[in-house]
Amino acid sequence: MTELLIIKPSSLGDIVHGLQVATSLKSQCKDLRISWIVRDIFAPLVRACEAVDQVHVFERAGGAKGFLRLMREVRQTKFDYVFDMQGLLRSGLMTSRARAAKKVGRTDAREMAGMFYDLKVPLPPEGRRSHALDILLQFCPVLGAKPELRGKLKFREVDQLNLSFAEGRGGTKPILMFPDSRGVEKKWGGFRQLTELLVRASRTRKVIWAGNNYLPNKSILPAAQFLNLTGNTSLVSLPALIERSDWVISNDSGPMHLAAALGVKTLAVFGPTDPRNFGPYPLTAPTNFVVQAPAGELKLLQAKEVYARFLKADGPAHKKR
Repeated sequence: MTELLIIKPSSLGDIVHGLQVATSLKSQCKDLRISWIVRDIFAPLVRACEAVDQVHVFERAGGAKGFLRLMREVRQTKFDYVFDMQGLLRSGLMTSRARAAKKVGRTDAREMAGMFYDLKVPLPPEGRRSHALDILLQFCPVLGAKPELRGKLKFREVDQLNLSFAEGRGGTKPILMFPDSRGVEKKWGGFRQLTELLVRASRTRKVIWAGNNYLPNKSILPAAQFLNLTGNTSLVSLPALIERSDWVISNDSGPMHLAAALGVKTLAVFGPTDPRNFGPYPLTAPTNFVVQAPAGELKLLQAKEVYARFLKADGPAHKKR
């Protein structure tokens, strides 16, 4: 049995990429047991992933005592490998305290984290211009695996999750939207107008807003066609909610990466960040689509432009309605 510890405390999108790498490793490597250090707010999602066997929770607000308590727990296991996928000082210190035969980190690690590694994985051929997931896939060859996605990302079922609206009548799946984003510069303000365009174009179409923070929608929309779950969406329920959706339309955010990872049709709205580095992976997939704002300014992107892009991507399915 090979014992692997992955250190990837945050953020949600990066964790989703890490879970994809863990899934690929599990599908390529026999007798591999994966443990993971993750921040408390993201722990439910990592714990629900079938590729992860053990979760160690990092309480960011726990201070030095919390950090030492975490590392005492981690040190109870002698690992064969530690993969520091974060590449920052905090994760480097975690790497240094873990008991492992080989400690591996990123070539592009910052904050002097590189001093704690026995081995640094190279960047992909395109270097720093590579997609964030391609950079993490370079850890795979350390275990003799190919640096590519293998297997299907799976999550354990959530009990007592009410998905009746998402499941719908007659097999109609909703469009799931994530109007929020951690970065203000990544938050597009046109989701209300886009929702109105979608709902008014078809009486059978349903739209769900989801996300951690509550966002009001002042539009008067039929209750049978619109449901606002913002502020009432648990992290652990995201995979089930996404998989029951026809489309996911989202800002550049963690849920967008999760939708792409689960193979659900995804339309990502991008502003200043480059989708070639941070877009739904891979950009060439027939289920992944991107709208980028003019000059990278989201305030210049109109809802009717995103709506037109959606109709074009929806193609034959739209014409059948």
